[in-house]
Amino acid sequence: MAKLALLLAVLGLLQPSASAAQSLTIAAASDLQGALPEIVKRFQQESGVSARVTFGSSGNFFAQIQNGAPFDLYLSADIDYPRGLEQTGLATPGSLYQYATGQIVLWALKGNQPLVQQGLRGLASPAVKKIAIANPEHAPYGRAAVAALKAAGIYEQVQGKLVLGENISQAAQFVQSGNADVGIIARSIALIPTVATVGASFDIPISSYPPIDQVAVIVRASRNQDVARRFLDFLKAPAIVELMRQFGFAPLAAAR
Repeated sequence: MAKLALLLAVLGLLQPSASAAQSLTIAAASDLQGALPEIVKRFQQESGVSARVTFGSSGNFFAQIQNGAPFDLYLSADIDYPRGLEQTGLATPGSLYQYATGQIVLWALKGNQPLVQQGLRGLASPAVKKIAIANPEHAPYGRAAVAALKAAGIYEQVQGKLVLGENISQAAQFVQSGNADVGIIARSIALIPTVATVGASFDIPISSYPPIDQVAVIVRASRNQDVARRFLDFLKAPAIVELMRQFGFAPLAAAR
């Protein structure tokens, strides 16, 4: 009996801890490509839990989760999608949390800097041939771009110039590749070092488009509920809120 107890104790020491054995799978809006890897890194250092992040459009992830995609957490750039999951019983009750408010900017390569210095109204110029935005059908930043163009009174003039990216990251890629002269992209994307070093941006007044309320929620089918909750709590830490501000997101209290 003593030998059996010793054997069990040794085996217990060899087994990984509960947190080390777990890994989160996160579906995240593309505008988080700058901030989220650093957040995940800090979370892993603190908790021992790793995370695999997939970036894409909020609307596409919403449809995938509805169809049973095995995500633990969903970080959307639009509050309506997580609310929809909550209303249909696909989100863990009480887990909805607004982690950021997004902002949009005009962005162009540095050689085209004069095009963005004129602001939105400059997009009506014949010098601007193509304008990249995220697809407003499923990307919140695309809908914000359309709203801003309408608020500026130039949407009808520039509608034929619009080039639609699958998500906000692809819209930026269109500009970088020369397939668009300028883009209306997330401020958080424009601040990513590899993007910031080659381009110039012009802030678009946040009063010209509806709030981009970004919300996280735990997927109810997740088998890692406790760890997912720990990650949500981690997002609420003052240091992470400040990190989000540094990566181009408006402080929640000052967003409007």
